[in-house]
Amino acid sequence: MNALVWTATGSLAAWLWLMLGQGFFWRTDLRLPPRREPEDWPSVCVVVPARDEAAVLPRSLPSLLAQDYPGRAEVFLVDDGSSDGTGELARELAERHGGLPLTVGSPGEPPAGWTGKLWAVRHGIGLARARAPEYLLLTDADIAHAPDSLRELVSAARTGGFDLVSQMARLRVESVWERLVVPAFVYFFAQLYPFRRIAVRGSRTAAAAGGCVLLRAAAAERARIPDAIRHAVIDDVALAKAVKGSGGHIWLGLAEKADSVRPYPRLHDLRRMVSRSAYAQLRHSPLLLAGTVVGLMVVYLMPPVALCVGLAAGSAGAATAGGLAWLLMTATYLPMLRYYRQPLPLALLLPVTAFLYLLMTVDSAVQHYRGRGAAWKGRTYARPDAAPEQQ
Repeated sequence: MNALVWTATGSLAAWLWLMLGQGFFWRTDLRLPPRREPEDWPSVCVVVPARDEAAVLPRSLPSLLAQDYPGRAEVFLVDDGSSDGTGELARELAERHGGLPLTVGSPGEPPAGWTGKLWAVRHGIGLARARAPEYLLLTDADIAHAPDSLRELVSAARTGGFDLVSQMARLRVESVWERLVVPAFVYFFAQLYPFRRIAVRGSRTAAAAGGCVLLRAAAAERARIPDAIRHAVIDDVALAKAVKGSGGHIWLGLAEKADSVRPYPRLHDLRRMVSRSAYAQLRHSPLLLAGTVVGLMVVYLMPPVALCVGLAAGSAGAATAGGLAWLLMTATYLPMLRYYRQPLPLALLLPVTAFLYLLMTVDSAVQHYRGRGAAWKGRTYARPDAAPEQQ
């Protein structure tokens, strides 16, 4: 029982630190920074890597073509070896809806050392370079944008002097499993990369959300994007680190005008989404994996266990420490549930969700050692230090 009390007390101390010392990661009020519309609107090229996206393209691509942008803008969709007619569908949608000019390109299969998405992005940036844009909007094929999304992003970048402005698109939350897992995905991401620290010049924290990244073309060239990160599985974080590391000023927050239309109706779908990059996030280190598993157990699973066992065994210390830790955990999760417009009692189930993420993280490592790690849409990528260097 003494061990339980001390472990529960450690969990409580961890939650006090997370709530007050981790950049207020749990707050969800960080939207686009103060902005004013520029007198001269810069040119923008939108680059959309797409592989087998025919199911979501009718809901996302028309929103890009319909952007109400005062300056010159056009869209480059890169069909990354799709087998479902993604490229043909994109052309049909452009003919049907009109709007911004659309160019559909195809780079062929990626060479060794490149992920498919970044090879597609490289091709798209190459096509865009002929237009000499001031900004590039890198957005995923499943992201639907409000009509003034591009306008707002450019205004924020120009006003704040940012080289990179990224928004974490609001993910779909409709099925039971999406309600349980998706808000926690963004919550955990913000815990790892507190948004408020990202915009601070000189801070080491750098991250972006790959679904919506407005990038100054000059900053991309200075940071050698995407060549410098060609093998990155977690490409959005790698991109942000490269831009910030080359002296760029970056910003990341939650989106109000960009939504993912990709469904994850089954737990299996969500497991694949998390597992493909979880072990890469841990740099494929068994030691970091073990530390993560222990950390998740102490921080997320111990509070309800200590409360229940403490009450059953009559240990006021264990019950109090566990109950307070669970209370702090629940309180920090409530803002994210409000942002996703979900029932607030779901916050009490965060330990259950954390346990699912623990299993998915272990599964990610298992798949890696079976040679199926970082698999996505028919491709499996080697760990970065196993990728051949490009000459």
